[in-house]
Amino acid sequence: MHRTLTRCVVLLGTLTALTVTDLSAQYFRQSSYWKTQRNELSFGFGISNFLGELGGRNQIGAPFVWDLEFSQTRPAASFSYRYHVAKNVALRLGLTYGVLAGNDNLTTETYRKLRNLSFKSDVYELEMVFEFHLYKEELGHVYDLRGVKGTKSSRVGLYFFGGVGAFNFNPKAQLNNAWVELQPLGTEGQGLEGGPEPHSLTQICIPMGLGLRKALNKQWSVGLELQYTKTFTDYIDDVSTNYFDNDAIADRSGAQGAFLADPSVYDARFPEFGSAGQQRGDPDDLDAYLFLKAQLHYKIVKYRSGSKKYRSRIRRQKIIF
Repeated sequence: MHRTLTRCVVLLGTLTALTVTDLSAQYFRQSSYWKTQRNELSFGFGISNFLGELGGRNQIGAPFVWDLEFSQTRPAASFSYRYHVAKNVALRLGLTYGVLAGNDNLTTETYRKLRNLSFKSDVYELEMVFEFHLYKEELGHVYDLRGVKGTKSSRVGLYFFGGVGAFNFNPKAQLNNAWVELQPLGTEGQGLEGGPEPHSLTQICIPMGLGLRKALNKQWSVGLELQYTKTFTDYIDDVSTNYFDNDAIADRSGAQGAFLADPSVYDARFPEFGSAGQQRGDPDDLDAYLFLKAQLHYKIVKYRSGSKKYRSRIRRQKIIF
């Protein structure tokens, strides 16, 4: 009886130890492992495109991406810092640079073609967004410990993001092989009697989008991200409302300002086109832009403990494929 009791105690102790070991391994990867890599840097390079009055498809302007002009795609680059506040939630602070452009000469839509306006602008966007990771990219098996095999981790991650930001822009038009800043010219009568108030070149925006990530190793991942930025201005391309009295613009900004305000092409079918009060833009359809970026992510490993035993445990991890 005594021997049987002893054997039961030993067996119970062994099972308890195995259970604790298994739970520890599971906790190490599934519950708190992400905290060792909660800081991350990202570098992105890609393209940008403008959604506004100028350019667009061969039709009357349409909202959202239905008026996208692919030939006006320009380069973009970004840098960001990410902090994981939870396993599947991260806060990201980023800076993105892109070039936006539009040209009425690229469309055959009658009124856009006659308007004959064009612009280019550098855009600098500073944003803070929350990321919601539906799937996290990871290598190896779930436990990710030497000699422990199990269900394989997801190698591809999917996330959505949204937040708030501020961006700076400065639309320019080309005249006599030189780029001229449009905002100081008041091309729609800004600052003149009867005209709108001058607009700021720094505005608030709402960036949003989605991304994919694939792990290369424990610290490096690659990804692809699509971002749509909604703005609260209609002057990224310097076009918003109606034509203003061109003589008044000439008196204030000279012949250069008057021409850039109305370089329209004369058409006998539309003799009043370009005169004061005629439609120049659509103030009800605010500007927006897109970024598509290929990204490289670097996780900054930070140990949770100063314990040598804990650090050694992390270094001894062996990914099993």
